[in-house]
Amino acid sequence: MNPRLDQLHPYPFQKLRELFVGTTPNSGLAPINLSIGEPRHPTPQFIKDALIAGLDGLANYPITQGSDALREAIAAWATRRYGVKLDPATEVLPVNGSREALFAFAQAGVDSSRHGRRTVISPNPFYQIYEGAALLAGARPFFLNTLPENGFRMDWSRVPEDLWDSISLVYVCSPGNPTGKVMSLDEWKQLFDLSDRHGFIIAADECYSEIYFVEGQPPLGALTATQQLGRDFKNLVVFNSLSKRSNVPGLRSGMVAGDAEIVKKFLLYRTYHGSAMNPAVQAASIAAWNDEAHVIENRRQYAEKFAAVMPLLKDVLTFNAPDAAFYLWARVPGGDDAAFARGLYEKQHVTILPGSYLARDAATVNPGKGYVRIALVDSLEACVEAAKRMAAFVGEAA
Repeated sequence: MNPRLDQLHPYPFQKLRELFVGTTPNSGLAPINLSIGEPRHPTPQFIKDALIAGLDGLANYPITQGSDALREAIAAWATRRYGVKLDPATEVLPVNGSREALFAFAQAGVDSSRHGRRTVISPNPFYQIYEGAALLAGARPFFLNTLPENGFRMDWSRVPEDLWDSISLVYVCSPGNPTGKVMSLDEWKQLFDLSDRHGFIIAADECYSEIYFVEGQPPLGALTATQQLGRDFKNLVVFNSLSKRSNVPGLRSGMVAGDAEIVKKFLLYRTYHGSAMNPAVQAASIAAWNDEAHVIENRRQYAEKFAAVMPLLKDVLTFNAPDAAFYLWARVPGGDDAAFARGLYEKQHVTILPGSYLARDAATVNPGKGYVRIALVDSLEACVEAAKRMAAFVGEAA
């Protein structure tokens, strides 16, 4: 077996299960699970109908590049959303969810023949796929802490100057998981300038881009930033997904877009990887990318939950409203995030994720320590009930 597998850490939810061993949750309360970022709003019926209507496609092998119609639908959505024109033939690639693509991209994007250029930058806290992808590609992760004192930004000045020329890939997540932070135009410019100078690839994870709170004011994306800065897509690839946008996490459908030369090489890798999208899934994906009404309704529901939950928690947890995404990144009383999560589960039957499980020790600190991630993915009623129970739990412990 590949010895690099031994470098992988347990996934956060495995650690959470281990944390709860030996606890007995309050049987008088219905369980509420806000630990995992799995959308639970109903899948729109028209997407289900398109999936069923596409079942005849199961009689054919799909091509890795996806159908022309799907790539054109993704490119048209990108024009509407980001104000950029993508070539569907060369700058767009459908993928089986952003998770699969984010992992696979490092396997194709890290130059394993160059021992001096095998560092991958990841935000910290982070989506653990970035770390696993780097390790299995034979690279060394460099964790860049996002801390409250710098507004949870990726501060590029904290990267040692002599490290830049060893970096082959930089993962960024905007809106951020778990912080909800959105990168500004100045931050994108800094990163693009560094990429131009040092030649690394930028992998921009934007799977939360469609969960925001003021209609008509979407968060800035990497593609829009290129347009506003008057540059092309050189060394930039953007990852997005229908999972959060359209409430179809089980569909496993996403997209990659950006630098045509990189997309071309990633496609070559994927033809060997066996990752062509199911034809019925392609049909459902076309329907989803082409419709915006269901996304607007989805945003409305999340905005309603944040508006109801934050006032209930403001006096018991410390947090800022996120720029976007569906997480609250909250500091807990006492600073022990794991103990807080365990106690809340036992006393109130509410499950949330300790922030330290989403981070690694770097520069002498674990930037997730003392925080919890609360995913407002359940119904409005369940999220409000969970917030009330959290407030009661803090009150009992005071």
